[in-house]
Amino acid sequence: MIKSTLLKATEAGARELQRFFNGEFKVSNKEGMNNLVTEADHAAEKAIIDVIKEDYPSHFILSEEAGEIKMDSEYKWIIDPIDGTVNFANGIPICCVSIGLEHNGKVVMGAVYNPLMNEFYFAQKGFGASLNDKKISVSNKTELVKCCMVTGFPYSYLDMPNGPLEVFEKFIRKGVPVRRLGSAAIDLCWVAAGRFDAFFEHSLNAWDSAAGFLMVKEAGGKVTDMEGNPYSPYQKKIVASNGKVHDELLAVINGGSI
Repeated sequence: MIKSTLLKATEAGARELQRFFNGEFKVSNKEGMNNLVTEADHAAEKAIIDVIKEDYPSHFILSEEAGEIKMDSEYKWIIDPIDGTVNFANGIPICCVSIGLEHNGKVVMGAVYNPLMNEFYFAQKGFGASLNDKKISVSNKTELVKCCMVTGFPYSYLDMPNGPLEVFEKFIRKGVPVRRLGSAAIDLCWVAAGRFDAFFEHSLNAWDSAAGFLMVKEAGGKVTDMEGNPYSPYQKKIVASNGKVHDELLAVINGGSI
């Protein structure tokens, strides 16, 4: 039942994303530079929450635009109605609905759906990860220098030792391909599917990563913070990989050379 609700809620949000995509809609800016929110974000969020509340009115909800809808429940829904809003607002089809489901503080299910590319990712703890109902797994590369990776940068960049630009520069100066797509949820799913070998980012929110990090783990990969500790969606920094290049990637992020 709860899986069915997750799938229904994700599809409901995706219908709103499709309805507004490449159309006319209102765009405003939240705190910080290029931190956009659109009419479509709000419509998708409402559609998602309506589905969840209909089936589980007593569940806790954490959503990017609405914030916390607090309830005394062992379940929490972590929602990004449109991950990749800047892409969406500019007609770039790299955006998605992302929903993670926590039970007693552990993410147990996740769904990420990009209807513009017809890609629906789903993961359940202990049961693997899938793309359009077909099982997926991480890549098998073992050398970091041969990897294809993806990252993201904070909108308000603060210079820091081993910060996003410094780490990015290390790789590109060695000719290692590092992409920036603009949607952390899709980045993580593409690591899970073996398209990318690793992903790292210095500043995410829970709704950006709750579904995607479970996808990577259930596809056989590894996800930690930047010190190599177990990852929680409530941490800002994340490193996700196929597991085979994880330690080498952590070493570079923490000041080492390639």
